Amino acid sequence: MTVPARAAARARGRNGGVIATIAGFGPAFVAAIAYVDPGNVAANVSAGAEERYALVWVLVAANLMAAVVQYSSARLGLVTGRTLPELIGSRLSRPARLAFWAQAELVAAATDVAEVIGGALALQLLVGLPLLLGGVLVGATSLLLLATQQRRGQRTFEAVLIGLLAVLSVGFAVGAFTGRTDWGVVAGGLVPGFPDGTAVVLSASMLGATVMPHAIYLHSALSRDRHGGSAQDLPTLLRTNRWDVASALCIAGAVNIALLVVAAANLHGRGSPGTIEGAHAEITAALGPVVGVLFALGLLASGLASSSVGAYAGSEVMAGLLKVRVPLLARRAITLVPALLLLGLGAPPSPTLVLSQVVLSFGIPFAVVPLLKLNSDATLMGEHVAGRGLRVVGWLVAALVIALNATLLVLTFTGTA
Repeated sequence: MTVPARAAARARGRNGGVIATIAGFGPAFVAAIAYVDPGNVAANVSAGAEERYALVWVLVAANLMAAVVQYSSARLGLVTGRTLPELIGSRLSRPARLAFWAQAELVAAATDVAEVIGGALALQLLVGLPLLLGGVLVGATSLLLLATQQRRGQRTFEAVLIGLLAVLSVGFAVGAFTGRTDWGVVAGGLVPGFPDGTAVVLSASMLGATVMPHAIYLHSALSRDRHGGSAQDLPTLLRTNRWDVASALCIAGAVNIALLVVAAANLHGRGSPGTIEGAHAEITAALGPVVGVLFALGLLASGLASSSVGAYAGSEVMAGLLKVRVPLLARRAITLVPALLLLGLGAPPSPTLVLSQVVLSFGIPFAVVPLLKLNSDATLMGEHVAGRGLRVVGWLVAALVIALNATLLVLTFTGTA
């Protein structure tokens, strides 16, 4: 073979490798929906309105931590061919397994409350629908999304959710490029620091809501189901999933930073909006009705996508821990009840959404600690057991996330948050 021919062959091989890697993307993008849910919207808008750009570094750190945790979940599913809930359940006695399932279901219910209320609030902002009716419509739409997964397969489901991720990305990011953003000052926010006591509380809230338990449980199942029958060797799949996680969380991180930037550029100095609806009103007044509509559309896409992902995760948790697989659509219909009940009773949407994030924080150690222990188990993972670097970073991340969530809980229940 001539030198030019060998060069062309190498180029084809590289291009084929890139194409194969991109074709393997999907599971992490579904899991990343959890990182741009309505709870994140509330936290990031409040942070920008109150502290301007000072906490940009918190979002960057949060995404780096999330990448370690989500990749660990994906590699567990790929290497073992089992989900995180299955592996946890196989190591627990029946009473312990039932107790673990109970806390996981509580977390799932809190997740659903946040997503349905966020979507209902978006419909109220867009077309003035009553919150209860909006919640019903969000629930019905999420049922259709889940039916897509069951009837059309995982790849179609992934494609739909990635489309919603694109919509919410545009909806939340457009304001960052149409407002009065000072990108030099934004870069200054990459320097870690807390300008005041309020910044500490906000940082705990932002980081505490970053690593979502249901996304950790689900990612192992998504990766296993997507690549279980793949002809690619395991090292190639693990490399593909590293890029999948990195790409998805880069997008999620950019969206979260955009939310903070929009609030910092347009809301700071006007008094904290306090609620998502207050932030929407201020953004509309500052940037015009088009940007306001895009913001509300982003919130709607966020609620719809994250609601479907949360229901999917709850189904996998139940199947793994109890060996019971309730039809996904039936489970979704049942889990809508708490959120619709709260809306029907007139619970204020934004405070209820924030409270749901506090409940979620209780479930984080139950997901992260077993995940890291299983990845470090040589008898389970074999030659793919987590290396020393990944173990050290993983436990540091776990310690930091747990400590910050504990701080958030203490501040919340002592009335200082």
